[in-house]
Formats: sequence, structure tokens, C-alpha cells
Amino acid sequence: MSDTAPIRRATAADGPACAGILHSWIRATPWMPQKMTLGQLADILSEGLPKREAWVIGNPVAGYLSMDPAENHIWGLYVGRCGDGLGKQLMDHAKMGRTRLQLNTHLSNMRAHAFYGREGFTQVGAVWDGNDGIPEIRMEWQAPVPRQTTDGITA
Repeated sequence: MSDTAPIRRATAADGPACAGILHSWIRATPWMPQKMTLGQLADILSEGLPKREAWVIGNPVAGYLSMDPAENHIWGLYVGRCGDGLGKQLMDHAKMGRTRLQLNTHLSNMRAHAFYGREGFTQVGAVWDGNDGIPEIRMEWQAPVPRQTTDGITA
């Protein structure tokens, strides 16, 4: 993958590719229950991606981010292969023009905690059982506040 992969708005047609990425992550994650088939995930994502602010990266699709812009809440960020910088590119895209983002992440997902920490997120919420019954924590990112220098110039 190049240093900067193309990012574009997700469409219903991206559902199967995004489902493949999510399904692979679920299968590779021992603590994550496998409640849906690949086909079921594809149907759900094909219907749901156009209803949210959702972005895909790469051609072919190598990752996606789905969020509720009214709440500045990220519902999902998944990439096919970790360590290529694609998750960071998607997160940078989500941060553009925003002063705050929030998300929930599984308590057991230490790799995600490390990634979100590097991206400036901090834990702000207590552990609770998410939609899949697995404990989650709430994390939040605040944009840096521009500081005034002594000569009145914003840095």
C-alpha cells in the first residue's frame, strides 16, 4: 500500500468488502463471539454504510471507518492488515474539522487501546457491556487548543 491510500465515501457496494475485513478480524479474535456469517455481515453493512458517515480506504477496499457525525461517535474502524498506517489515515480523516471524537472499544482489545492512545484518545467512561455482551470502555479525543504566543500570534 502506498504512503497515502485513497479515501472515499462508502457506498452499499462496499458492504461485502467491509464485511470481509470485519469477519476476518472476528475469526482471528479468540474472545470475540462469531454470531453472524460473512453473508449476514455483508447484508448489514451494505444497508448500514450509506446511512452513516462511512469512509473506505484503498482500492480494493483495505479498511473502513463508520461514524455518527451528529454525536461525533465512531462506531467502527477496521483494517485488513494492521501496521500499514491505514487506520491512522482513516482516523486523521475522521478528525478533520472536528474538535472532539468518542468511541467504545472492547476492554480486551489491547491493540486498539494502544492505537487509540497514540491517536490522542483517553479513557473517559466506565466499563459496560456493549451490544455484543463484551465489556467495553469509552474513549474520547479532544482537538488540541491553539495557544497564543506572547506576541499575540496563534501557534
